[in-house]
Amino acid sequence: GMKISVVSKKLWCVHKQLLLFLTPLVFLPLLFTLPEKEGKCLYVVILMATFWCTEALPLAVTAMLPVCLFPTLGILPAKTVCPQYFIETNFLFLSGLVMASSIEEWGLHRRIALKVLSIVGVKPAWLILGMMMTSSFLSMWLSNTATTAMMLPIANAILESLFGDLETLKQKSFKIIALKINGQKTVCLSTAEEIQSESEYQLKVWKGFLICIPYAASIGGTATLTGTAPNLILIGQLKSYFPDCDLINFGSWFAFAFPLMLLFLFLGWIWISFLYGGLNTRLCFTKHDHRAQAEARAKALIKEDYRKLGPMNFAEGAISFFFILFAVLLFTRDPKFVTGWSVFFKKGYVTDAVTGVVIVSILFFFPSQKPSLSWWFDPKAVNTQYVPLLSWKKVQDSVPWNIILLLGGGFAMAKACEESGLASWIGGHLQPLAEVPPAVAVMLITAFLACFTEFASNTATIIIFLPVIAELAIRVSVNPLYFMIPATVGCSYAFMLPVSTPPNSIAFASGHLMVKDMVKTGFVMNILGILSVSLAMNTWGVAMFNLSSYPQWAHTANTTAASPRVHFPSMRSTNATL
Repeated sequence: GMKISVVSKKLWCVHKQLLLFLTPLVFLPLLFTLPEKEGKCLYVVILMATFWCTEALPLAVTAMLPVCLFPTLGILPAKTVCPQYFIETNFLFLSGLVMASSIEEWGLHRRIALKVLSIVGVKPAWLILGMMMTSSFLSMWLSNTATTAMMLPIANAILESLFGDLETLKQKSFKIIALKINGQKTVCLSTAEEIQSESEYQLKVWKGFLICIPYAASIGGTATLTGTAPNLILIGQLKSYFPDCDLINFGSWFAFAFPLMLLFLFLGWIWISFLYGGLNTRLCFTKHDHRAQAEARAKALIKEDYRKLGPMNFAEGAISFFFILFAVLLFTRDPKFVTGWSVFFKKGYVTDAVTGVVIVSILFFFPSQKPSLSWWFDPKAVNTQYVPLLSWKKVQDSVPWNIILLLGGGFAMAKACEESGLASWIGGHLQPLAEVPPAVAVMLITAFLACFTEFASNTATIIIFLPVIAELAIRVSVNPLYFMIPATVGCSYAFMLPVSTPPNSIAFASGHLMVKDMVKTGFVMNILGILSVSLAMNTWGVAMFNLSSYPQWAHTANTTAASPRVHFPSMRSTNATL
């Protein structure tokens, strides 16, 4: 027994190195059993998928593997692979990240959070709703991880003012169990039982509070194109696969995904409140005075924290203005239901990326102090340093640059899947799915990706599966968006495990949640999510993106896909213009 445990411990110490050496060896047969180009491409995809799921290499390093492997294996030349790493979609994402860093720099996100919480009140169910609304709203603009990291301390402060210190709470519920074992007389038992049920209830509310924040952040990220990386992968791959499809941009995605987010958020709130005692009123009568005092304390804390922020200063006002301008300009550039402002420019020249970069550039020179005329005419005035709203140093420190590489690796991989014919080869093997009605296929795809994403990063999941899903749609002559949109949304629904997504890990690291809490809550959340997505796709989704018909833009890509790509690299571009 001793020997085995020692060996297994040693193996675990080097498991990442072992994975790095063994994975390429185990999958070597692929190179010899499959058609040449498809086999090589699949080999690289499987390597990358394995390294991403196990984090054998840092995510960003795995994302750079296409630059080493595609040229050396003869799948794609380096000059085709490298430009994939910073296509225009990445500029849109970068501008979103810079915007977020300016909001964090001036503490605007904290002000929004405390304001919402002071409005919703402090009854547990309403507080959970306030937490979820704030987290989801913030994560539409900030990264899901930053949102969670910021909301958790606020939640903890409120909980401590509501219920006192967490450790004493835990002791309370255990001390009483000890009393019962010692066989005390029933005199103290009635109050002891009351105290125990009360502290058990409070522990439950505490858990519900912590768990709702990462969930709401994941749901909120789906509502805007820049809210989370998978949405951008979708738009990047659409541009590469179906050059004529211009249905999805910031405005049209929001019009589709925002109502879906509200629906799912509401269902999630009902479920979490039901599970963690916020909706049950059984306990509201026994200890009314004691409850009311705690709630008054929490209210006072929120008020006090908001007061500490002081009145809104010039910089915060300016950031709010540019933030709103950023959103409004992105929405109105080319919303599909009305004419947008992009008509003032050459057709097809100005995209969302341009808008984002324009606004973000302004932040680097706009003053953070109110400019005053009197300063020019007052010889005694202090000559202070000119400080813009945002410094490049701040951006360099706070923007997660690795995500940009991750997106790039995804676009490079998709390009290879398409050029090598791997996607259509896999699509051919998915023929059995052609028998399933499209509406059912949507539920199956969403469910499958929601399960897969529990074990892999959201970005890796969508990178690996989107090309296949696009190909599948072409095979069964269904509008590709009908399969691709639910897949993209579904891979953000990572609720079941602490390792599923960074927000879950952060909440779990607080030490008050158990894995089983997350699995139990997350399982139902996944089901609610799959149902919400199916409802959205088959109602307003069909109407917005004209999903009921097989579109012209898929036809042009389709005829190209059928032609032998290997011999005619220029075929695609000529066909697209026909």
